[in-house]
Amino acid sequence: DVLASHNAHWRLPPASTLKMLFADTLLPKFARNEQHKVVPSDLAGIGAGSSMVGIKEGETYTVHDLWLGVFLRSGNDAVHVLSAMNKGVAKTVGEMNEHAEELQALDTHVVSPDGYDAPGQVSSAYDLTLFARSGLQKKDFREYCSTVTAKFPGETKKNKKGKTVRTPFEIQNTNRLLSGDYDISQYQGIAGVKNGNTTNAGATFTGVAERNGRVLLVTVMNPSKEGHNEVYKETAKLFDWGFKAAGKVQPVGELVPPKGAAQPGTSGQAGGGSGGSGQSAGPAASDQPVASATADGGSRGMETALAIAGGLLVLLAGAAFLVNRRWPLPDLVRRRSSRP
Repeated sequence: DVLASHNAHWRLPPASTLKMLFADTLLPKFARNEQHKVVPSDLAGIGAGSSMVGIKEGETYTVHDLWLGVFLRSGNDAVHVLSAMNKGVAKTVGEMNEHAEELQALDTHVVSPDGYDAPGQVSSAYDLTLFARSGLQKKDFREYCSTVTAKFPGETKKNKKGKTVRTPFEIQNTNRLLSGDYDISQYQGIAGVKNGNTTNAGATFTGVAERNGRVLLVTVMNPSKEGHNEVYKETAKLFDWGFKAAGKVQPVGELVPPKGAAQPGTSGQAGGGSGGSGQSAGPAASDQPVASATADGGSRGMETALAIAGGLLVLLAGAAFLVNRRWPLPDLVRRRSSRP
């Protein structure tokens, strides 16, 4: 159920939230213990100023290492190495566009697999939520997007004694609702998913959280209000609103199922309302007001977000997705959600 939406189909630069689609497309292709030695061509074409995890030419990394680099540090270098393992960026981009079409993410056009600003590269709050829903049904995706800190292989060097060593270094997830920051606390029940920030996109974020058996997905794109960690603060307000409003407001629609999960005899389009249609109607597609809600005074966060967000979607995740079973959130999330 889509609890609320605003400009949910605006086609905006997605920044690194597009890495959710990248991961959902490529994760099944490589075993996590598979190893790859990085060659110079693997790192070619990375955009200036890209976020990097610190991959070095000539070093060997496991696929598990590379996915940690993608999710925790939003490393474009890790994306390019995995793309090289997938026979190139062009092939990867093509497969991502095909997968987006299968998910009925009709607002999305991929140009660069890492989400780096590129002419014509767009997505929407609606589509990013589709990517998160699909990805979260994969165990490895759930693990990586909920990991707060990890050890990443360093560069092979000789120490003071002349012995060759490769010392790992710690990396932290840049999702501040997961890791916290000086001006924002870890959100109760948070479990991922992915953040992004570029010059053209501004800040983008899709998050998933669980409280008392309810699972919410929230996507916010390009909040115009200036401020440190603003996208996370607005997402937290939307989570607060959503947990109060769930079961008390009329949903404005449903997310469409993937094409392969559509019921026989249907077009594959589900739900109604401004947030429920899978049809892309350009920037005005979701210009209608969000369903009015005053339950427990919970509309305040929504009203604030509506005033500043380029696009947003609040989704209450049902018990059955395309695999017709509930996907489990990581145990660490359940522990967090039980904290006072």
